[in-house]
Amino acid sequence: MPKMRRKSDLPTKICAACGLPFTWRKKWERDWDNVRYCSDRCRGKGKARGDAPGGSAAPV
Repeated sequence: MPKMRRKSDLPTKICAACGLPFTWRKKWERDWDNVRYCSDRCRGKGKARGDAPGGSAAPV
């Protein structure tokens, strides 16, 4: 059986939309390098503001 890891031992990132830290999740296991947002809500805010790569949103 695999050794259990504490949540504090998991890798973390800073959300590109809200700026809050978030931790690794099992569902992001294969794509962790490309994860930028902590939630679907933040991903929607990030794309609307033009933070997504290749976005051509005009500055507000």
